[in-house]
Amino acid sequence: MGFTPTSSNNAVGRELASVLPQDNKGWYQRAHLVKLNLIILSLCQFSSNNGFDGSIMNGLQSLPLWHEFMHTPTGAWLGFINAIFFLGMIVCAPIASEVSNNYGRKRSVWIGYVFIVVGVALQTAAPNDKAFIVARLLIGGSSAFFSNSVPLLINEIAYPTHRGIVSAIFYTGFYVGSIIAACATFGTRNYGNSWAWRVPSLLQILLPIVALPGFWYCPESPRFLIDKGHIEEARRIISTFHAGDDDNSPLVNYEMQEIETAIAAEKTAKHSSSYADMSRTKGNRWRLAITVSLAIFSQWSGNGVVSYYLSLVLTTVGITGATDQLLINLGLQIWNLIFSVAAAFSVDKLGRRVLFLVSAGTMLISYVVVTGLSGSFAQTGHSATGIAVVPFLFCFFAGYDIALTPLLLAYTCEIWPYTLRTKGITVMWVTAISAIFFNTFVNPIALEAIGWKYYIVFVVVLIIFCITAYLFYPETRGHSLERMAVIFEGVDAADMELEQTKERAVSVSHETSAGIAAKTNTVYHEKKGASNPGSLQEI
Repeated sequence: MGFTPTSSNNAVGRELASVLPQDNKGWYQRAHLVKLNLIILSLCQFSSNNGFDGSIMNGLQSLPLWHEFMHTPTGAWLGFINAIFFLGMIVCAPIASEVSNNYGRKRSVWIGYVFIVVGVALQTAAPNDKAFIVARLLIGGSSAFFSNSVPLLINEIAYPTHRGIVSAIFYTGFYVGSIIAACATFGTRNYGNSWAWRVPSLLQILLPIVALPGFWYCPESPRFLIDKGHIEEARRIISTFHAGDDDNSPLVNYEMQEIETAIAAEKTAKHSSSYADMSRTKGNRWRLAITVSLAIFSQWSGNGVVSYYLSLVLTTVGITGATDQLLINLGLQIWNLIFSVAAAFSVDKLGRRVLFLVSAGTMLISYVVVTGLSGSFAQTGHSATGIAVVPFLFCFFAGYDIALTPLLLAYTCEIWPYTLRTKGITVMWVTAISAIFFNTFVNPIALEAIGWKYYIVFVVVLIIFCITAYLFYPETRGHSLERMAVIFEGVDAADMELEQTKERAVSVSHETSAGIAAKTNTVYHEKKGASNPGSLQEI
């Protein structure tokens, strides 16, 4: 994440790269960027909430004492206990969007803290199964506020050349939560009382507490401040965190000009922040189709069966011991973290499109093999055949981690314009949560009824994912948040942006403005002559 011309062009394009510092210092040699990236690393811990939940429920299902406390839930009732977390998310997601849009990203996160503190306290001290279920509802609500607002903060405060990577890293925190939950349930498996499941429940607050110091020092989104008219405060934040308090930096001037121009253009074009506006233009309909389909694929690609019902899957192939199941669960979460972080660091080198296609292909091949081996084990009962399923489950999740973990939120955030960005995330979460709710309710019923044959459904879904990613998911690297319109609206949007940039150049020093305008004009005409933005293959 240095400032070499090639890496900068890959991340943000030639225009913005031209106003970056040219002294070849790495970000780790700049105190302001070290501070900013430490803040963002803290923010990444908020995604642990979802991962902790999936892993802890897997672990608790392997603990006899939890089953006894919950009166041995099975089938639809077990599905409901798992799904109630997502019901909390789906109820709170639209509220989180409105709070984030109208009152700030940080205030929305503070509300999430209230929900998780109350929820974790109630779940840890739950006197009966009903209290446990209500607590899961509240914790799901906290996740809605965290998952809506924190990705926005990361995208909107990140250093331009780091944005793609750090936004992709955010959701890898999912597996940090998974690992802690898996370790906790494994470590308490031999407790002879209810603390076997109460201790893991209490630890769900751990990572949000770890994130608190970084969040405390985190600035509000400059884009939110500019939208609300707090121009000087936004400029001060960009100057402090992107230029080390150099208020006259060409980078600060460029970013302020670009953000103000984009937000003013959206208002001039009478873009509202309503859900109806998400389907009023061709570009927005394309964005909406990507958002909805990506959310569905993230949950209906077969991962839901393994994420929440690994215990049932392993039992199906003959691995029934609690210790064996918990160890496999722990190993799987570590594996997931490694692959998802590696993929996040590759988003600007390889591109989003390559990651999507490799992900879809890897998952499809792996799931076909898992389905075949599971079917063979069901017919023969051969233990070696059943055990052979496990490494292919790991291969499947490596494929999932390549794209659907790091890019689910990062890709959704970056494709939407500012006025619709919170709505885009909300639509993604509502769609994903609806799919999760269906999965967690139906999966145990289907697994009990038809066993391995249920996997065939997900093979079909993965084939559709391969086709959809190839035809409809464009490459977005090399564009800042404000320049994504070039992809979705084409050269006309770029032309309009160019003219508005020239008109607003008076807000920047004459020399810097002239340089920016010349570079913008050169790059624009090169793009217009060299390619057709209407073609997905060109993009």
